[in-house]
Amino acid sequence: MRRVITKRAVDALAPGEMLADKDVRGFCVRRLPSGAVTYGFRYRVKVSGERRWLGLGLHGQITPDEARTLATKHAGSVADGRDPLAELKSSRAEATATVKTINDLVDDFMARYVRKNELRSADEIERCFDRYVRPQIGARPLRDLRRSNIVELLDKVDDGSGPVMADRVLAHLRKALNWYATRDDDFNSPIVRGMSRVRPKDIARDRMLADDEIRSLWQATDSMVGPFPAFVRVLLLTGQRRDEVSKMQPSEIEGNVWTIPAHRYKTKSANVVPLTAAVTKIIETQPKRGLFVFSSGGRNVPISGFSKFKKALDTKINADRKKSGLKPVPGWRLHDLRRTARSLMSRAGVPGEIAERVMGHVIPGVQGTYDRHDYIEQKRDALMKLAAVVDQIVTPLSDNVVQLKKRRRR
Repeated sequence: MRRVITKRAVDALAPGEMLADKDVRGFCVRRLPSGAVTYGFRYRVKVSGERRWLGLGLHGQITPDEARTLATKHAGSVADGRDPLAELKSSRAEATATVKTINDLVDDFMARYVRKNELRSADEIERCFDRYVRPQIGARPLRDLRRSNIVELLDKVDDGSGPVMADRVLAHLRKALNWYATRDDDFNSPIVRGMSRVRPKDIARDRMLADDEIRSLWQATDSMVGPFPAFVRVLLLTGQRRDEVSKMQPSEIEGNVWTIPAHRYKTKSANVVPLTAAVTKIIETQPKRGLFVFSSGGRNVPISGFSKFKKALDTKINADRKKSGLKPVPGWRLHDLRRTARSLMSRAGVPGEIAERVMGHVIPGVQGTYDRHDYIEQKRDALMKLAAVVDQIVTPLSDNVVQLKKRRRR
C-alpha cells in the first residue's frame, strides 16, 4: 500500500502492517507486533543489487516529516551510487576505533563525559580508575572484557580496601561501560545486577555529634592553625557538603549570600545559601591569596588532605578531653557535621521543608517540580537559628550566671 505517510496514517496502522510513501520512493513505516512504530528506508545497492533496510527512528522520537527528510537524503545517496547503510556503519566504526583497551575507554570517558560535563566528582573518579582499574585490567582489550575479569578486580579491591570501595569501583566502571555502549552498536556491558558487595542500608550512617563533642571540636579548632579549623566550623554552621565548602570561591559570594553553582552541585541545580554573621566573620579572616576561600599554601587550588587534618584534629580533641577527664570521641567523619547541622535545625524549631532546602536536598513530588521560589529569607532564619544553637553549645556559662532549677508541679 502506497500513500503519503502522515501522523494520521501512522496512527491508523494495525500491528504487522506496513505503509510505503508515494512521494519518496523507499520511505516506509511499519507497526511491529509489539505496537511500536518504526520508520525506515528501503533501497537496492547499485553495485551488488542487494536490498537493504535502513532504520530512521521510532515514531514519537521523530515525526513523519523528519523521517521523510532523512529518507530523501538517503535516496540522493543511492542515486549517486553510494550505500548509506554501509557509510553509517563505517562512521560508527571510526568513532569507536580509538577505543581498543580499557585504558582507551577510561581516557575517552574522562575526556568526553566526566570532564566535559564538569562533574563535581571528576577527581575522585579519575583516582579510582588510576588506582584500581588501570593496573588490574587497563591493558585488556575491551572486546575481551568478561564478567569474570570484573569479579576478580572487585575481589582484589575488596581484599585491599574493603567492600565499600569495591562498590565505588563497580559504579564508576559500570557508568563508563554503559556510556560506551550508547556509542557502539555491538558492545554490551558485562556488568549485571547483583555484583555489588554491600547493600546501601547496611552502610547508612546515623552518627551525629553530641553537645559535648561539638564543644570539644570547637575548642580544638580554636587553638589549631591553618585553613582547616575555619573550614570545619563553616561545615557545621552551613550544613553544606565537604567538597562544596572546600571549593567555595569569593566570586560566588555576593553580600551575605553564597550561591553554589549548578555545575558543582550534587543535584545539578544551584543552591543559594545565606551566610550568617558567624560564617561571614570566619570567611573574612581567611587570607585573600587565591581563587578559593579555603586554600593551602597560597596556591590557586582548594584545600585537600582531609584525612591528614582529620587525624590531627582527632588527636587534639581527645588530648583535650583526656585533660578534662572525658572519654575520647567515638569515630566520626566530616560528613557527620552535615547530619549534625540538620538535627540541630530541627532542635531549633526549623520546619522540616525549610531545613531540607538549606541542605540542598531535592524536594520530591509536584512541589519540587513547580515550586521555584528560592526561600532565601526562610533559609536565612533557619541558619541564624542553627548558629544560635551552636553558640549556646560552645559558649560556656559565665561564673556569675546561675541556672535556675525548674519548679516541680504539685
